Amino acid sequence: MDVNMGGRDRLIRALVGVAMIGLAMADIIGPWGWIGIVPLVSAALGWCPIYMAAGLSTREH
Repeated sequence: MDVNMGGRDRLIRALVGVAMIGLAMADIIGPWGWIGIVPLVSAALGWCPIYMAAGLSTREH
């Protein structure tokens, strides 16, 4: 499992994940907001399975 996400991509995913979880906790967007765990985990790992399947990478080489 190689890192395939760059710093900016990881930051955006982390912010989106935290925002979605926060909105779910505040009961603004309902339980669907807990799906924010997915971008948060992918940002922490630096790996996106969709990028891998498509042969993409946003990592700076």
